[in-house]
Amino acid sequence: MIRRFTKNDSDRLIELWYDASKIAHSFLSEDFLEKESILMRHLYLEEAETWVYEKDGIVAGFISMIDNEIGGLFVDPSFQRCGIGGELIDHIGRYDRKLVVDVFKANDAGCNFYYKYGFQKIGELVHRETGNIVVRMKYVYSAK
Repeated sequence: MIRRFTKNDSDRLIELWYDASKIAHSFLSEDFLEKESILMRHLYLEEAETWVYEKDGIVAGFISMIDNEIGGLFVDPSFQRCGIGGELIDHIGRYDRKLVVDVFKANDAGCNFYYKYGFQKIGELVHRETGNIVVRMKYVYSAK
């Protein structure tokens, strides 16, 4: 089931984000992740349009949108490779969005996921806070 985020989801989403980030973003420092978790709780989740994927009563993933940009797409590591990420993008695509996303180039699994889904690279930039390369991708959603 995909539903809108509520404040009651905050603790679970932060935990899920952290667990997934430790794997996908192992190249980021613990200090950076700690700072991001604070911003996630007090800014990102409040400002973004966030959708939660629930499976058997457990929050297994979420996607946060800022206009047409995917600000974050995270799936609990124990639920990865089950199609949840694709279902969340499909859900967002129902709103006829031309989606964009920034993904750390060193996040091989994330980049591969977006390429497999059909996103195309449109550029690269340096992430100001970490100095890592970020790949900017776009996708024009069409009903599958």
